[in-house]
Amino acid sequence: MNTGSDLSQIDPVVGDVTVWSLIIDYLPVLVLSYVAVLIVTPLFRGLAIAIDVVDRPDVGRKIHKSATPYLGGLAVFFGILAGIAASYILIDGQPPEYRPLPVSIVGGMVAITFTGLADDVWGWDPRLKIAGQLVAAALLALNDIGTRVAAGLLEYLFGVSSLEYMIPLVDVPFNVTEWIGTAIIAIFVLGGCNASNLIDGLDGLLSGTVAIIATGLLALSLAVAVYLTPVDVMIIASTMPEQMVADEGATLAGARIVLCMALLGAVLGFLPYNFNPARIFLGDCGSLLLGYLCVVIILMLGEQGETHLVLAGLIIFGIPIIDTILAIFRRKIQGISMSEPDAQHLHHVLKGWLGGVKRAVLAIYGLEFLLAISGVVLGYLVIIGEFRVMVLYLVFIAFYMLMALVGIRMGLLQKAARSQSSGEST
Repeated sequence: MNTGSDLSQIDPVVGDVTVWSLIIDYLPVLVLSYVAVLIVTPLFRGLAIAIDVVDRPDVGRKIHKSATPYLGGLAVFFGILAGIAASYILIDGQPPEYRPLPVSIVGGMVAITFTGLADDVWGWDPRLKIAGQLVAAALLALNDIGTRVAAGLLEYLFGVSSLEYMIPLVDVPFNVTEWIGTAIIAIFVLGGCNASNLIDGLDGLLSGTVAIIATGLLALSLAVAVYLTPVDVMIIASTMPEQMVADEGATLAGARIVLCMALLGAVLGFLPYNFNPARIFLGDCGSLLLGYLCVVIILMLGEQGETHLVLAGLIIFGIPIIDTILAIFRRKIQGISMSEPDAQHLHHVLKGWLGGVKRAVLAIYGLEFLLAISGVVLGYLVIIGEFRVMVLYLVFIAFYMLMALVGIRMGLLQKAARSQSSGEST
């Protein structure tokens, strides 16, 4: 790879953008995604009913009263594609330093959507689902989406951004940093997809939660774009091939906004059909796709190795992570497999406490809103220099360690209740 880009090609106008100018320029992406999903969702609902891709209620975890079609995820997929297409065609006047959305991300969307669709229709083996997610992760790594996160983490922890060794005997260089970055991408994709899948248990829960997450990520992406300096652009360009910089631009600042707008428009268009009482479900097709896109945006925040912005993004993506952490620790304490379904997720607990689906969903919306605000504020304060990076690291670690302790307590209480119940029955 030629990393000797001619930095004089970078025209320093990127600092002239404002939040409102960016919103106005990229608004067609949101509008087209929204309208497309509104139009195609009834079509996919009819298709799902015709081919009998429906979710039938049971007496345990599934609380809907009648068979409800899947394939809502396909509607969201096509809506997001419409928005992305608009970004290539309709958006003009953006700084020339902004790269278009990399095609590898669209390829990853296709891989994830097909994986979820295959599970919805044919009930794929879990190993095949993991394989499909890893394909999507590999496509990101091939286009360096997220690989710089490892460099940023190593530089912050050890003061070294690149670790490279020569393999003995064959005298071939081995870039440890790139492989760590690839592993981080795989962990993020697998974790994000499955975390989203776990919370997709009540009408409108995941689609509405992702709408709030997308809004938070959009706000943070706009802040990053506005405070991006010509020097930042030159640093990014110095790590890229000269021809790529000349042909496409340097920074992913615009691509992040495109993806946030497309995702937000799509879930807002889907929510009227999905809110309680739902007329169509996302299915694994939709839940995996939404988790994947959230993770992609978060990884894109670290294009210069800004791990603190990635952590801010993970705080914004809080509800899926919290539910996953709680599930891991409470199940571990009880000796229950992670693959075994149960009715003890956050949304099940809140439904029991609050006495209804809508109340539980709205409560989780409120919690996610607070998390999104917290992530945006923390990220913004670091961007403008009011907070040290260490503060964001500490807040992130402390918050999710607290969630782990809550999960352990939940597991202990449920284990005690189960033991008491079995003792009384004997």
